[in-house]
Amino acid sequence: MTGLRTPARGVATGTGDRSRPRAALPALCATQIVSWGIVYYAFPVLNPQITAATGWPAGATTAAFSLALVISALAGIRVGRILDQRGPRAVMTVGSVLGAVSLLIVAAAPNLPVFFAGWTLAGLAMAATFYQPAFAALTRWWAPDHVRALTIVTLAGGLASTVFAPLTAALADHLSWRHTYLVLAGILALVTIPAHALALRAPWPDAPTSPAHKAEGAAEVGRSRPFLLLAAAFTLSSFAMYAVVVALVPLLLERGYTTSQAAWALGIGGAGQTLGRTLYAALARRTTATARTTVLIVLGGLTTTAFAAVPGPYALLIAVSVVAGVVRGNLTLLQATAISDRWGTTHYGRLSGLLAAPAHTAAALAPFAGAALAVPLGGYRPLFFLLAGLPLVAALVTPWTKPVDRSEPR
Repeated sequence: MTGLRTPARGVATGTGDRSRPRAALPALCATQIVSWGIVYYAFPVLNPQITAATGWPAGATTAAFSLALVISALAGIRVGRILDQRGPRAVMTVGSVLGAVSLLIVAAAPNLPVFFAGWTLAGLAMAATFYQPAFAALTRWWAPDHVRALTIVTLAGGLASTVFAPLTAALADHLSWRHTYLVLAGILALVTIPAHALALRAPWPDAPTSPAHKAEGAAEVGRSRPFLLLAAAFTLSSFAMYAVVVALVPLLLERGYTTSQAAWALGIGGAGQTLGRTLYAALARRTTATARTTVLIVLGGLTTTAFAAVPGPYALLIAVSVVAGVVRGNLTLLQATAISDRWGTTHYGRLSGLLAAPAHTAAALAPFAGAALAVPLGGYRPLFFLLAGLPLVAALVTPWTKPVDRSEPR
């Protein structure tokens, strides 16, 4: 549908002659909560029960989850190109179907190979339904006011762990892990498939161009030093951030807290993400892209240090989780706007896919690597201290992520 510009019935006219589907933003808010909450955040809550019930090694089950994230990162490059050309409706609808089917396979898996197969399919679903395609849709439909739209959808997405980590734990208290995944797969299908199919039907407008960005093509930008350094910084930061998210429950279990307490500590971080995202627009108005990149990545390292250094009381750990969530919420929007801040929106889907691929791959390997490193390091506390150093290293290169041929945005 590339090139269509006549607003379809049910869409509101946005900037210039480009259309904005009225239902897209609320639909994407709902589907991000459900997709992230079920396909991603349910796993760290259920994994201890999975390993206990099946006898499968925790390293193996975590490796299956990591494989899904690796596949998501690699598939995201191709998904980004499709989004630039055709829009989000077909991609995200098919992704929702794959997500539900993948969880059915995981729930029924009689052995590790089938368990891995289910998570392989889940990786394709993640690439087609998580933030990247939602960001591409909103950046094209809502530009130049896309930061507001991105903020709204990430505010909602930040509630994914808050809603589904405790919900998953509650289901697991009454059901087996297999039946819990069956219930969650049903919720995923009922919410996301019709939402994506029905709410994303608006014409897909042509990519905007502006004199500031016409000189550089996607390939040239992707080979530039600022882009490569930005990718490196986000890769280190993402590895640490996602390792912390998945390892937080084992860390608290190691300290003697219950599974429910650990799940709530993980989930309350989602509320912190929501709070943090309400602050990003103000931060963006008052700082340059490189300055806020540096500050937020450093703060990510400091909150990880706090998790390692603070054994309790539980209320203090909840406070640390909220602050860490605030930082993660800002980092999500930082990555969502990194391309448009520096290189515009013309090739947003493709460039965001290229930028996200190494970061998502690192995030994919983080759960497995974290679980593997915790053993020789002597537990999860030293692991968190190690992870805290990675963002500090990443922050060293962020001052050189400013494109050399245009002035700093804002």
